[in-house]
Amino acid sequence: MGKLQSKFRRRSDLYKAKEGAESAPVPQVVQFEPAHSDAVNCVTCLTSDLCVSGGIDQAVVVYDWRAGKPCRSFHGHNKEVTKLACFGGSTWIFSASRDKSVMMWDFAGGSEPIQTFRGHELVINGVAVGPDGSRLCTGSRDNSMCLWDIETGACLQKNTISRNLVTHVCWVPGGTSIVQTSEDKTIRVWDSRSWQVTNTFPAKQYIQTHCDISPNCNHLLSSSNGFQGQGCEATLWDLRQPGCKVVEYRGHLQTTACCVFLPPSIGSPPLVASASFDSSIKIWDQNTAACLCTLSLDGSGPLVSLAPCDSSSLLCASFNTGLHQLNLSRGAPPTLREIARF
Repeated sequence: MGKLQSKFRRRSDLYKAKEGAESAPVPQVVQFEPAHSDAVNCVTCLTSDLCVSGGIDQAVVVYDWRAGKPCRSFHGHNKEVTKLACFGGSTWIFSASRDKSVMMWDFAGGSEPIQTFRGHELVINGVAVGPDGSRLCTGSRDNSMCLWDIETGACLQKNTISRNLVTHVCWVPGGTSIVQTSEDKTIRVWDSRSWQVTNTFPAKQYIQTHCDISPNCNHLLSSSNGFQGQGCEATLWDLRQPGCKVVEYRGHLQTTACCVFLPPSIGSPPLVASASFDSSIKIWDQNTAACLCTLSLDGSGPLVSLAPCDSSSLLCASFNTGLHQLNLSRGAPPTLREIARF
């Protein structure tokens, strides 16, 4: 990986005059060694201290974000990495790519993939691991959803639906259901046993870009593309009443590329976060849809992926400035600030 580059601090004007009085210092953002040499497409958490990211440089990188140093990188894809998934409590990493394959890596193992899953005909935009770690689900722009045996790499099921250009996949924790978003503006719920669609949510006005499942498995978040404030929202759905829209989170000016539930915190209302091509991250009250705070990352370009690490730490992937470490203070009102870039 090379030696850790010397840290440097990006400084702006530390103090500014305000009616002759000294003001508080502007928080400093630490710049660590970049994880990638090009735009980052996705980030997720392997452990509470380690994140995994994938980018246009075709690399899968494990990074100790608390210490600000890279740990390992994996190279095997011959096109950009599009999505990542980890299996909780293990050292397994799954990377999907524009090269139509998914590769399985072991952070504690060697440098070669321990399994490769091939069978899609176009870029893979969704990957999710089953609750018991025996099966893998993938979705592609080729309109198909595939179910794989992780141990053998064999494709167990494949189902193709016209116009179902998959954009993201989530396996409902502890269950048999899989949720996927699509460019045809719909959300589908699959039964992993029959490999059939059991529910289709009412179509939104714009392409659905991403989805996430709440910690209690009662709700689903989806996000929409858009432009000039049209579309660009995230939507909360009730999974207990499939297709029942609860609230919408509106305020981004460009495509909302990612939306996630934040870990619960005692004394704090449930929160969700969204990241947009407008270079901003917004924190919302899950139930009221009130925007509680907004952080703009100047010069970052489109923000494309979010990874909550704990109740106060959030990682964000950007096109222009790599990965961002953010701190969430759940005061009244909450505040979000950037701590480091890497």
